Amino acid sequence: MDAVFSISLPRRAYTVAVVRDILGTLLSRAGLCRGCVDDFLLAASEASANAIEHGGSTAVYRIDAEIDPDWCEVRISHTGRAPDSEALAERFSSERPPPLPELDSESGRGILLMRRLMDEVYFEGEPRVTVLLRKRRTGCDEGTDDLRSGAFPGGADARLSVRV
Repeated sequence: MDAVFSISLPRRAYTVAVVRDILGTLLSRAGLCRGCVDDFLLAASEASANAIEHGGSTAVYRIDAEIDPDWCEVRISHTGRAPDSEALAERFSSERPPPLPELDSESGRGILLMRRLMDEVYFEGEPRVTVLLRKRRTGCDEGTDDLRSGAFPGGADARLSVRV
């Protein structure tokens, strides 16, 4: 991978905005187009909100991002309850799209949004629950040629790890 990023944040609602700020800056500087950045930010916001809500007894959740010439990958993980894998498979593998929640429902749209916005979405189970969001780099992404040549925009390979 040409760019690697990792941050651990407290399971507090305000940290979703922190994720959006940091991840948006990283993806933009890596050359992703505005539409792709926005897709990632919405999907990562939904996954972060789920980690905050379902994170179990741990005080933090973690966001990891990797960017290479072909793919961008973001992982949001926590140590709480995993979604029911059989129910997810049944809901998302049918020919028809799953039904939307009622208009006045406060939840139930996050996984649908993630699946719609990303090229690939995977859920890994316990003991560490991880949502993997992947999007293929396309011609609309500005820095793709630089990354293919081995250069990360702004300098050498970037690596950052932060714990808040």
